[in-house]
Amino acid sequence: MNGGGSKKCSACQEILPVGAFASNSSRPDGLQANCRECAAEYYRRRREAQGRTVRVKVPVPRGHKRCPQCEQVRPHSQWERNKSSSDGWASYCRECRAERNRISYFQRKYGLSPDELAALIAEQHGVCCICLAAPAEHVDHCHQTGRVRGVLCFSCNAALGQFKDRPDAIRRAAAYVEGIAWKPTLVAPGVYQLPS
Repeated sequence: MNGGGSKKCSACQEILPVGAFASNSSRPDGLQANCRECAAEYYRRRREAQGRTVRVKVPVPRGHKRCPQCEQVRPHSQWERNKSSSDGWASYCRECRAERNRISYFQRKYGLSPDELAALIAEQHGVCCICLAAPAEHVDHCHQTGRVRGVLCFSCNAALGQFKDRPDAIRRAAAYVEGIAWKPTLVAPGVYQLPS
């Protein structure tokens, strides 16, 4: 260590303030031997020699962070908090994080990639399979087999859920809406008979 607040970099041989060096608890002075710039340059050369690209460091103003997915610098208000990260903010901005979570959810729950989901919606011309009017937004699947049946609007998907995917109940509901109100007859406790 040279003086109270400076140190000589072993790579560039310049005497720099101690703030220009990263910490290293295993060294006697508690600082890296090379300054941050020389260490970054060494890292870049090594990665390029391995055939890998190194992301160019973009200057970010105070109170902002750069998203690695959309590559935009956004204010902290567009980020989620994350106590486990070094800066206290999530790795991706809210928009990119939501998109990544959506892709991950469809892959995990239904085994659908973004391209497969887009193809499924395009196959239906972007409309719900049941009402043929509202946009197709909710993946519908069989709760017993897990097989994806199609993409429905919110209302039709919720209606199937309310009918518990029972075709007999859905047929009775359709007949009821068409004006055929079948009144069940109680035959035994909990057993009803429908008119034929």
